Amino acid sequence: MSELLDLVALIRADTPLLVIETPDESRVMDLFRQSLMHVWRALYRWSVTEGLRRIDMDSESATELAPDLSATLRDMQSANQRGIYLLMDATPYLGYASYQRALRDIIQRRGSQPHVLVLVGTKVELPESLEPFAVRFPLQLPDANTLLKLVKDEAREYAVQNGGRRVEVEVEAVQQIVRNLRGMSLVDARRITRHLIWRDGALGPHDLPELARLKFELLNKSGHLHYEYDTAQFADIGGAQRLKHWVAQRRAPFVADPPPAGLPPPKGMLLLGVQGCGKSLAAKAVAGGFNVPLVRLDFGALYDKYQGETEKNLRQALASTEQLAPCVLWIDEIEKALATDSGETDGGLSRRVLGYLLTWMAERTARVFLVATANQVQQLPAELLRKGRFDEIFFIDLPDAATRAEIFTLHLDRRKLPRDGINLSALAAASQGFSGAEIEQVIVSAQYAAHAMQATLDTQLLMQAIGDTRPLSLLMAEQVQALRDWALPRTVPAD
Repeated sequence: MSELLDLVALIRADTPLLVIETPDESRVMDLFRQSLMHVWRALYRWSVTEGLRRIDMDSESATELAPDLSATLRDMQSANQRGIYLLMDATPYLGYASYQRALRDIIQRRGSQPHVLVLVGTKVELPESLEPFAVRFPLQLPDANTLLKLVKDEAREYAVQNGGRRVEVEVEAVQQIVRNLRGMSLVDARRITRHLIWRDGALGPHDLPELARLKFELLNKSGHLHYEYDTAQFADIGGAQRLKHWVAQRRAPFVADPPPAGLPPPKGMLLLGVQGCGKSLAAKAVAGGFNVPLVRLDFGALYDKYQGETEKNLRQALASTEQLAPCVLWIDEIEKALATDSGETDGGLSRRVLGYLLTWMAERTARVFLVATANQVQQLPAELLRKGRFDEIFFIDLPDAATRAEIFTLHLDRRKLPRDGINLSALAAASQGFSGAEIEQVIVSAQYAAHAMQATLDTQLLMQAIGDTRPLSLLMAEQVQALRDWALPRTVPAD
């Protein structure tokens, strides 16, 4: 059934108390006015600033009542015909016993017509005495046609206010903008659309990153998610050819709307690897490869000392992520949040968080691609590793000689350092066992040495920096080798 028919059915059933949580009051009033075409009732709106007004006529008519809720409730109880009463922001009054009693008398028809009372507000918290009588009516989010009409209306309004100057529009970009506005209320969608139009008088591909940022800021009111403005490209990563090919194969099915028939969109990957070998950079590059926003979930900020709040925070964060879809969700060092060696010292909190995350991973329908990174695979719960949780588990190993030469090249070029006269093959051979992060620090160290000597960076300075560095594969040889021994036969090599 449609939203309107659902509402009509509730009115015909004389539902005594409806609760609608929304900031869009005008949409609520329009919806109830439309309902009167199917079932007639007198329609009233009350607010503390205007008092009680009848709004089912051609023009609104104010009653002689003062803007006092108690007088309005008495008037409802004595009214001789059934009505629908929209009570705007009446929640602060509901904490008083006298108002609760008056509402319950009307709801239970004690000397009253079978009215329909509607509590409207951005957030409506009911006292326990009223909760059993309430039916919460969620407003449906606008569909693509409604959002497209909104964009066109705002473009026309811009032209009216700018002497007929029309908005420069790229049709394909507008379609993408409408897709990205899905999951938002009309109020929020209108606010973002106005911002995009009024900042330059145009709607084009350049508006998509700004739209993603605005949408994220609007949804992430809890602060548990972090919007990663600087995603990477796979061209920034040395090696990882198999991983790059895997993502390239899945890009079109992931971003397509609707997805190809019979082909489910990819759900996610787990990146294991030696520290410093580029797992975080790879996570950013996945978002860049899909060309979608990247958000990072901070598990540390989720945990709360009060019972149930941590799970609630996780639910809210994942729900916000779904509204940002299509996007990539990055959980860095997931083993620290879901470690299984903590026993019951946290009262089972880690197990409950893990359980909800696993359920979300299995049942979500939104196009949210999960990228989780981990260093200590032994601490990961077995439930997370079984096939089906992630599409694939990749292992990012220490780079081989060819990849190390590529990494040297990338970092030299990124710093605009000349490569003439630098023996990349010799550097790659000398840096065996080095991670990508350690190779970067070799270049930084050699730069400092060159600056102190007022000399040009050359192979000798880089070789000296390599000789002065003790890589993690040497300092933590046993742990690194244990990780490699576990991962190589069990996971897919990224390169």
